Amino acid sequence: MVRPPLSSWDRERGRQLGRLLREARGERSMVDVAAACGVSVDTLRKIETGRIPTPALFTVAAVAATLDLSLDTLVEACQDNPSIQDDSNLIA
Repeated sequence: MVRPPLSSWDRERGRQLGRLLREARGERSMVDVAAACGVSVDTLRKIETGRIPTPALFTVAAVAATLDLSLDTLVEACQDNPSIQDDSNLIA
């Protein structure tokens, strides 16, 4: 099964998620947070920089729990952003 390409909105939402997690991490080191939530430093770095725009739910849940963030808070903060055009219906 081929995965459809991500839209601009998907990529921007991933960047927003990464920004939120990075801000919540504050002064804690990436190594400490990654170890505490059971993900690799590389995975955490990619999520925080938006290079993984659609990370796995359980990965996000583990990072959020480590940072004392609720998933509800993250979902609300990453809802539709009217300034981002959804190009998922564009024909190549």
